[in-house]
Amino acid sequence: MTAGADESLRGWLGRRIGVWQQIEGRTQRLARGRKHEVDEANALVDGYRMLARDLAVARHLLPGSRVTRFLENQYLRAHALLARPANSLWADLVTLLVDDVPAITRELSSYIIAVAALFVLSGLAGAWLIMTYPELVTLIASEQMIATVEGGNLWTDDILNIVPSSMLSVQILANNVAVSLFAYGVGVIFGLGTFYIIALNGLMIGGIFAFTYQHNLAMKLLEFVAAHGPVELTTICLAGAAGAALGEALIRPRAGTRAESFRLAVARTSRYLVFCALLLVVCGFIEGYVSPNDSYPLASRAVIGLAWWMIAMMAMTGVLYRSRERALGVQTRRRARI
Repeated sequence: MTAGADESLRGWLGRRIGVWQQIEGRTQRLARGRKHEVDEANALVDGYRMLARDLAVARHLLPGSRVTRFLENQYLRAHALLARPANSLWADLVTLLVDDVPAITRELSSYIIAVAALFVLSGLAGAWLIMTYPELVTLIASEQMIATVEGGNLWTDDILNIVPSSMLSVQILANNVAVSLFAYGVGVIFGLGTFYIIALNGLMIGGIFAFTYQHNLAMKLLEFVAAHGPVELTTICLAGAAGAALGEALIRPRAGTRAESFRLAVARTSRYLVFCALLLVVCGFIEGYVSPNDSYPLASRAVIGLAWWMIAMMAMTGVLYRSRERALGVQTRRRARI
């Protein structure tokens, strides 16, 4: 192809920006809600074909450019919308658990490791601070909590005599969901908010355990949290990892503009919070009915906590069920061998 022809095609691509913006707006409108006009849906099909043609030209003339990345994102969004099956709450939930959660977990794996490491290190730091400077416990615990522990009791003792298990479960669930949402939402402050929330929670938990250890109550506290703690703390780290991904999308946009990169990150990671909420529902039930009940020994609590944590890990990684993506990969390899 001659240089003159290349220049003509470049100019033609430049004049297509208005058309791409119209297709983008139509895609966004159709992605919202469930009822739309047939003409608008047909227009999106025509726009999808235009995007495929324009993307092929852009990849040839401007490989790796922002224009090409923009067209790739718009083409993928239009394709996903056109290939989307009929809306069904149950089908959407199955798709989330079977396909989306394992895929998002793989994408966020580096963030999850980093956030978990931050949480553990801050917990160790909190324990060291309280063991070294016991007077600092006033920074992480209320006066009533401190007085209760110094009196030889935990603040969790006789909690069922004050609040029924059903109401306690709802309160705990609401609090845990709020903390997870907050850890995720403050990621918009370029990830600094998530860093603060995770580090603060780690410091507080480590400090509380150190404080109870000084009064020979650490094992009693461990017995209380053994059933619900592993998944609850893991879920907070998962929400923090999703928030960190939001922060990086703002710091280092990878899909066109900063706004587009952030929008795509929100669209992807917000689905992960639904999974986190499902985990916390079970945690709230356990914390309301099992954790404060003295009839459950430590061994039973540990088994419950470990079993629920393993189920959560298997669901995250897709081991609990074979995702469609993995199933298609197996079928492809079988056909290749044939």
